[in-house]
Amino acid sequence: MTRILIVDDEPHIVSLVSRAVHAEGFEAIGVDDGPDALEIALAGDIDLIVLDVGLPTMDGFDVLRELRGAGHTTPVIMLTARSGTSDTIEGLDAGASDYVPKPFAVAELMARVRSRLRDSAALAPTSLTRGGVTLDILSRRATVDGREVELSTREFALAEQFLRNPGDVLTREVLLSRVWGLDFDPGSNVVDVYVRYLRAKLGADHIVTVRGEGYRWD
Repeated sequence: MTRILIVDDEPHIVSLVSRAVHAEGFEAIGVDDGPDALEIALAGDIDLIVLDVGLPTMDGFDVLRELRGAGHTTPVIMLTARSGTSDTIEGLDAGASDYVPKPFAVAELMARVRSRLRDSAALAPTSLTRGGVTLDILSRRATVDGREVELSTREFALAEQFLRNPGDVLTREVLLSRVWGLDFDPGSNVVDVYVRYLRAKLGADHIVTVRGEGYRWD
């Protein structure tokens, strides 16, 4: 599921944009300050950031510079109440993908979000390969050592999370959020069930259980 980080110290704006993001079928993550935004963005798996300039302890320009300095190319749409040309130039020079002045029309902002996501998708790799397992993201086909394997929609989405994050421990909570998009009971075993399905189809050795934490693709 597409994940959009919304960073603004005005709760009503975070709520407003979050509702619009959810209406598009995307997942929204809202924070109100720069350090939290930077931590989440650097952790990866964020598809786009809507970033306010005027934040309490670390402004949006600094967040953007840190992000770009770390090599992250995530699309960033800057929001600001400042209308000066110099601020627009500073944001674009820092690596912003787009710049939207406040007050803004939600419909226009979402049109810009969709446009930047399309641009990003066009540059993204269309397939993932790890250890003989290949996922074709466009056709939703999976192969193991050249042999096609049929995966359900959830199985493919779960496999995609593992192949995008090789070597990282993914907790059950993270996988539930990214694949199912719902807050399941922490005691639910749905992740474990689908991991068993994937092991049977993709190979038992690829997905390692990390006791007390989650799963890792090796």
